[in-house]
Amino acid sequence: MTRLQQLYEEQRQSPWLDNLTRPYLLGGTLARMVRDGIRGVTANPTIFARAIEESVDYDEQFGALVAAGRTVVDAYWDLVTDDVRRALGVLRPTFDASARTDGFVSIEVAPELARDTQATIAAARDLHERIAEPNLFVKIPATFEGIPAIEAMIGEGRSINITLIFSLARYSEVIRAYLTGLERFAAAGGDVATVHSVASFFVSRVDTEADRRLEGLGTDEARSLLGRAAVAQAKLAYQMFLERFSGERWAALAASGATVQRPLWASTSTKNPAYPDTLYVNELIGPDTVNTLPEKTIAAFEDHGRVTRTIDVGVDQSAEVMRHLAALGIDMDDIGRTLEDQGVASFHESFADVLRALESRARELVAR
Repeated sequence: MTRLQQLYEEQRQSPWLDNLTRPYLLGGTLARMVRDGIRGVTANPTIFARAIEESVDYDEQFGALVAAGRTVVDAYWDLVTDDVRRALGVLRPTFDASARTDGFVSIEVAPELARDTQATIAAARDLHERIAEPNLFVKIPATFEGIPAIEAMIGEGRSINITLIFSLARYSEVIRAYLTGLERFAAAGGDVATVHSVASFFVSRVDTEADRRLEGLGTDEARSLLGRAAVAQAKLAYQMFLERFSGERWAALAASGATVQRPLWASTSTKNPAYPDTLYVNELIGPDTVNTLPEKTIAAFEDHGRVTRTIDVGVDQSAEVMRHLAALGIDMDDIGRTLEDQGVASFHESFADVLRALESRARELVAR
């Protein structure tokens, strides 16, 4: 049994692959990884941009689309949705065997919509209707404008992956949007058992920004907190998950078949080489959670990772870390807002980069 398989069988944590490329689909790599324990796939504009730019496997389809008169933007979405459909087929057996709790593939709405609620709603609805598979997640960023879009989509009975969560304050809003959306769907006569969601809490980037601010303080006390903010905050997020998915409000939804919105640990590759390369896997293992992993982190975890429940170990110490950070003037909500802005901008730039590359390729094809 691989360590990825052990994560699920022994700890009920689902390992997902944080990558999606056409070579992986055509060459059987994704299918092999699923056999080895991968239980879902996530992707974002940066991942798709890199996949399209670095592989010739898209050229034939892209050329045909351009020749047929498709715009570059429409051709991009054709390429991406085709990859997602193939991946959905690979993961469908996992979806069926897991009673529809795993086997999901995510596709994200266009990054430029992150600050536009109504446009996000329209785009998410369009992607769900265009692909129309039960194991599809459409990703909506957890921006201020994204929260009502999340509630609206859950209220329509659509499964949503909420991405770019960086703070406990925003995570609380995400949970509230999910619960309210489920209640709206149930009130309209919908079957809440068909709705699924994960809340993607980004981890390593939190340490990157918190460490930058701690280093700026330059004190011994500040340096003692380096590399501790992200895991501490994630552990407290898990406690929030346990609290919010209990009690009378949740019990009423669960009685109708609703499933919890699982915390998903994203951005789990270690950015600081001074930290263990499995830090954000080893320290965040627990039931009803997902960890999305790039290939390098998967290899490291398979080599020397630990399959031990850790998500609720040291919770009091995690709260103390948060108090110490606040006492030093490290505002975790401000870090969350900073990272959200950076994430939206980064995805937008990646999306723009791939469109520019495709425009150039289209001109080459026309000139032939």
